[in-house]
Amino acid sequence: MAERGDIDRVREGTDLVELISEVTKVKRSGRSFMAVCPFHEEKTPSMSVDRVRGLYHCFGCGKGGDVFSFVQETQGIDFGDALEQLARRAGITLVRDPADARRRGRRGEAVEAIRQAIEIYHQRLKTAPEAGPARAYLRGRGYGVEVIDAWKLGFAATDWDTLTRELKAAGVDEKVLIDAGLSRRGPKGVYDVFRGRLMFPIHDLRGDAVGFGGRKVEGIDRTWVNNPDAKYVNSADSMVYHKSQVLFGLDRARREITDDRPAVIVEGCTDVIAMHLAGVPTAVATCGTALGDGHFDLLRRFGEKVVLAFDSDEAGSKAALRGDELESPFRLDLDLRVAEMPDGLDPADLVQEGRGSELEKAVSGARPLLQRRIEHEVARHDLSEPDGRARALHAAAEQLKRVNDQIARREYSRFVARLIGVELETVEAAVEGQRPRRGGSTPQAAGPLDRMEAELMRVILSNPEGVPDVTVDDFADPRLRAGFGAVLASLGSVPAGAPVDISLVADPEIQSLLRSLAMDDRPLASGAEMLARVKERRLDREIDDLQRGLAQLDQESEAHSDNLRRLIALQREKRSTAKP
Repeated sequence: MAERGDIDRVREGTDLVELISEVTKVKRSGRSFMAVCPFHEEKTPSMSVDRVRGLYHCFGCGKGGDVFSFVQETQGIDFGDALEQLARRAGITLVRDPADARRRGRRGEAVEAIRQAIEIYHQRLKTAPEAGPARAYLRGRGYGVEVIDAWKLGFAATDWDTLTRELKAAGVDEKVLIDAGLSRRGPKGVYDVFRGRLMFPIHDLRGDAVGFGGRKVEGIDRTWVNNPDAKYVNSADSMVYHKSQVLFGLDRARREITDDRPAVIVEGCTDVIAMHLAGVPTAVATCGTALGDGHFDLLRRFGEKVVLAFDSDEAGSKAALRGDELESPFRLDLDLRVAEMPDGLDPADLVQEGRGSELEKAVSGARPLLQRRIEHEVARHDLSEPDGRARALHAAAEQLKRVNDQIARREYSRFVARLIGVELETVEAAVEGQRPRRGGSTPQAAGPLDRMEAELMRVILSNPEGVPDVTVDDFADPRLRAGFGAVLASLGSVPAGAPVDISLVADPEIQSLLRSLAMDDRPLASGAEMLARVKERRLDREIDDLQRGLAQLDQESEAHSDNLRRLIALQREKRSTAKP
């Protein structure tokens, strides 16, 4: 990791307004700038950009952060890559600690080894006699030489250690081969991980080669083939490859995915290629693991709509989310849909049959995942009979109860009512009766911020000369209390007038809240005046509580005497606070 000083130098050396103007329209508005938000569809600018603070915040979708988060979000890269990119842009040389340099060096060597393996596999597919069945399989799928070259498809030799020997002869160390997931160490030495398989190179978002998907091909000598019964064998997690955070084809598809062109998730590498050939260049696939939140987090960087295009709607629905957690699309802010494949065929089969145009139609006609699941459940019952309608309603309610988003649940309840032919109230009663209890009632959504306390926080974040002596007890609103606690340490470490570094706040919700307050362009009130008003109101509440409590106590009791002394002290403090 780069040193903190380097991070600060890169932040200070980057003009956020210029950076954002490279990808969207920016106009001056008062002391700040307003931009058309690149993270959601809009016509009127709602993203405020503060050049001095180096912060941006969209009042439409809530996205915000600093120069690093902007590059991460718009380019789909991690913090380290964003830091390096901005450092090069600003002409700054980063100083890394030796351990980090060694780690990055090892990673680079592993990536280079995989790149060399891709070339070896690729040439073997095109020329080796033993790869004949693999070439025949690809021709049968309609994949000619141009496809093989474009996707750098390859073939792993059937022998025990062919690739290992070739790369070692080229000067690659055994440790690097193991780091790269290309070789393993056994009782008789180092041997190839992949043998006798059609090879699909896997790249990360940066375009670095990080792993392989190896497909079984009929007609290949299975003597030395690893796991010969498995259709696919994928690279194991390594220092460069993490299957829960990689999607095959995303390095190509990311440039095509927009709000109007959704990401399309298919089951295998051949299906991804088929989709691209059929004019759906946004197709991707998981690499030997179930779809998880990490994959959806990747796709959400580029668009809000994701289409599942599996062999059948049921398979697509079941594969959608681990544990069948149907609330995840709403929690992840994703429009998750299912495309029904014609005749239950997979995309590669359809392209092979010359029906590629039907794929685009299936994707454009994809329906919301939850809607399709509800329709599937309801279709299992006879709606012409009262008992059948009741069973269908309970089955649909099982799906609805998983949706925690109140608005989405209400709309889907209306859909179920129309589908089954019952009243909305009947559906809602069924859902309420089946909803699981999780240790009490669901917390209510947070209301608006306390106006006076929010204004006081705005003053604190501006860090003016003579900032009032505020304590955490001055905030009754728990969100503002948390926000004040998060920046308290920073207040004493920056000179008056310098902006408080909100980017250091770890909690993303608190950081977003503070950012929206800091970037509010309204004139600031007097800090001393706002603090006095907040303290006076707090004292009024405490005084009222004590007075009500005193009325319930015996005047001769010790508790009455203690509370009376506390009341007098509070009244004295209030008079002191009210003085000019």
